[in-house]
Amino acid sequence: MTFSMEALTVEPLTAKTGAVVTGIDLRDVEESSLADFEQLVLDHQVVFFPGQALEPADQMRLALLLGGIDVAPFGPKHPDTPEMTVLDQQSPLGEGADAWHSDNTFRSEPPSYTMLQAVMLPPVGGDTCWSNMYEAYDALSEPMQNFLGGLTATHDLSKMLVKAIADGNSNADLGEMRREYPPEHHPIVRTHPRTGRKALFVNGNFTTQIDGLTDTESRTTLNMLLEHVQSPLFQCRFKWQPGTLALWDNRCLQHYAVPDYSSRRIMHRLTISGDRPR
Repeated sequence: MTFSMEALTVEPLTAKTGAVVTGIDLRDVEESSLADFEQLVLDHQVVFFPGQALEPADQMRLALLLGGIDVAPFGPKHPDTPEMTVLDQQSPLGEGADAWHSDNTFRSEPPSYTMLQAVMLPPVGGDTCWSNMYEAYDALSEPMQNFLGGLTATHDLSKMLVKAIADGNSNADLGEMRREYPPEHHPIVRTHPRTGRKALFVNGNFTTQIDGLTDTESRTTLNMLLEHVQSPLFQCRFKWQPGTLALWDNRCLQHYAVPDYSSRRIMHRLTISGDRPR
């Protein structure tokens, strides 16, 4: 059975970002309906599908329709689906997801989409926030847009990998990983390959330096941008329910997992291959 766009109910979560979509079983998405399905994400940046409760194989099938799987090089994996990262947390404060970030921007071709399903949730808390980097860019003054438009920034995995090793969430060899994934230099303002819109592309987990500036200039400018993207004007916040799947565009969003819980929370994550930011 192929889903029908006419059968869907799309409820925007905020005026700018996010939508909750009902009337669809994600197991029914086929290649023939992929363009319509993907347009939902391009239009709303992050889309939430409640009541899905997909098995890992179902989640993998949907991810593969969207493109190749971008396997995260560190982090715990599902025992039966090694491409899938399992976020199993009970004391999340300071573990890295509680900072505004885009996934895996240290890669030469960062993921296009991220797919996250809620498997087990605490009784209260554990929401996730998203921030719209189209809107963050548009809110900058024209002189600042012009200044940033010609600059690149360094993205490095070192800080987050050191943390993952220290927390027992990775047994990777730091030196080997640094050799395999050397720092990348991405534009601070990237143009989305599908929508043509410009978005800010720096984040606190992986962006370490604005290239070509002095240390003081880089630190001051980068700190300003990292504070700017946190404005509530650009955000939506979602309260998870078990079985809900979220799909978002990693090229124009950052996200923040609120670490306000102390009971177990399990999420299944897949990231979809992207292209080099331009």
